[in-house]
Amino acid sequence: MGALTEIRNVEADASRFRARVLVIGAVVFLAFCLLVARLLFLQVVRHEDLAAQAESNRTAIVPIVPNRGLILDRNGVVLATNYAAYTLEITPSRVEVLDEAIDELSKVVEIQSRDRRRFKRLMEESRNFESLPIRTRLTDEEVARFAAQRYRFPGVDIKARLFRSYPLGDVASHAIGYIGRINQSEKARIQDSDDEANYRGTEYIGKLGIEQSFESALHGTTGVEQMETSAGGRAVRKLSSRAATPGDSVMLSIDIKLQKLIEDMYGNRRGALVAIDPRNGEILALVSKPTFDPNLFVEGIDVDNWTALNESIDKPLLNRALRGTYPPGSTYKPFMALAALQLGKRSPSMVMNDPGFYTFGGHTFRSHEGGLGGVDMHRAIQFSSNTYFYSLAVDMGVDTIHDFMKPLGFGQSTGIDLHGEVRGTLPSTEWKRNTYKRPEMKRWFPGETVSLGIGQGYNNFTMLQVALAEATLANGGIRYRPHMAKAVKNAVTGAVTEIAQPPGENLGYLAKNVELVRNALVAVNKGGTGTRVFAGAPYTSAGKTGTAQAVSLGQNVKYNARALEEHQRDHSLFAAFAPAENPTIALAAIVENAGFGAAHAAPLARRVFDYWLLGDYPSEEDMAAVQKGQASAPIGKPRKASEVPLVAP
Repeated sequence: MGALTEIRNVEADASRFRARVLVIGAVVFLAFCLLVARLLFLQVVRHEDLAAQAESNRTAIVPIVPNRGLILDRNGVVLATNYAAYTLEITPSRVEVLDEAIDELSKVVEIQSRDRRRFKRLMEESRNFESLPIRTRLTDEEVARFAAQRYRFPGVDIKARLFRSYPLGDVASHAIGYIGRINQSEKARIQDSDDEANYRGTEYIGKLGIEQSFESALHGTTGVEQMETSAGGRAVRKLSSRAATPGDSVMLSIDIKLQKLIEDMYGNRRGALVAIDPRNGEILALVSKPTFDPNLFVEGIDVDNWTALNESIDKPLLNRALRGTYPPGSTYKPFMALAALQLGKRSPSMVMNDPGFYTFGGHTFRSHEGGLGGVDMHRAIQFSSNTYFYSLAVDMGVDTIHDFMKPLGFGQSTGIDLHGEVRGTLPSTEWKRNTYKRPEMKRWFPGETVSLGIGQGYNNFTMLQVALAEATLANGGIRYRPHMAKAVKNAVTGAVTEIAQPPGENLGYLAKNVELVRNALVAVNKGGTGTRVFAGAPYTSAGKTGTAQAVSLGQNVKYNARALEEHQRDHSLFAAFAPAENPTIALAAIVENAGFGAAHAAPLARRVFDYWLLGDYPSEEDMAAVQKGQASAPIGKPRKASEVPLVAP
């Protein structure tokens, strides 16, 4: 019995063993099948995807940033360029303890907290095998100090990089603009555009002026290097490369010596002046005073300089030529006269009495003290009769004025090839309805029309708009789109390509009407408010002075500059063109809070014309007088412009 039980136990154990072997065999077989299936999936189904990932892990694409294109004036003077300077750079993957290494470096070369912050930001945006700058623009002494202790800092090196430079400092800064580090909003915009790949590795972008408007041409095309890397991210060798293509150079229409002359003549005064070639719309000078030094922004402006610029009461960062809006004052009168002739509201010979005031709706609007007596259109322009143009504005009405002035560019975008232009205000009944919220303010009151005739009231325009209108009048009613960029020079081939501009638009004015207004403007400079300024000029010019209120003083309040704060005083304006018989230059100028147009703005125009037409540059004595607002006609013997060197301030 015992032997039988023992035999059964052996058979049972053998049976259980065989069952276990079968289970284990099945598990092994199933695992093998899973491995084979996985292998087939990885090797066949996902072969291409995984091969690409493996290649990506083995290699890295390093961008090669292109050299930025130059900016030049119409005569080839370099306004924006690049220069090489030494930078102290760290390759994070080759440094064991980064913070300790930077601390030790700071004992050899000065490294400020802002340098550390910038470096950390660059690390977040880059791969760890890329060389990143911790300090830029090292001095020769700093380079020598580091070179002597270089052995202590593996992964740290000195490299030469290109930096943007504006050789003339603050001259034409609003027109040229500047470059600065790409901010978050710009980065997001680039990522959503087709240019994302072209900005890999790029830290800078155009911020204002030509630098911003022609960013795509100036930037160039980014190159690439394909690097083989180790598992730790260390670069092993270069596999392939494609060189970067430098940015193209942009050639401007402005004459930088004329630009600097105007800026120098403004001195410490605020204002704007725009000069245009009426024959084609080329901007010859675009001045906004005060200016700023764009070099401050290239590597990131420091707190002290930013505070000084941003909080200054003079607002040096405001482009007054493009974004400053002002009442045009009496410079508006010639266009009112042209409207009257074109629309049949006045005949040239119609005479009206100017008693020195105009009464409408129980209100008295001031004009010349004592009055001008009988004035026709010619005399009304020559001696700037307010009464004549008050009456004309009332007869025309606000909407008629609006419809005539709009094609001239008042209160409209001119289309200039710079970003940031504002429209200003060309009032109409529709404009007022859409602007004001309170029902009683939406209505246009007849008395509001009166001041429009002399360029006051709701009228508010940029000097660019006034200069464009003046150029259109000078050109017989043919309007060209104002532009600053003339051509682009290819960085590789050297080929110069003119930038195409739209043809001039003929506004359809009768030649006799334009001629009458132009003759009256010539009379302004021969025997009117511009007589003293243009005394002795060997050319014939046409112009109109203007004085515009900065603040409203109310009806029947006599203006007294001495009783007002400086920023409350009237603006001085002048709009003109020359030579009158065949104009090659037209301009509009404003000197803020300076008073009578003939005393401050007109003298600027005289020197501009002397430079452009005669090649004359003010004498040192004359320049000093103009800067102080103490000169009318030039004093002292002028210098030849070709003999006056163009130097940075």
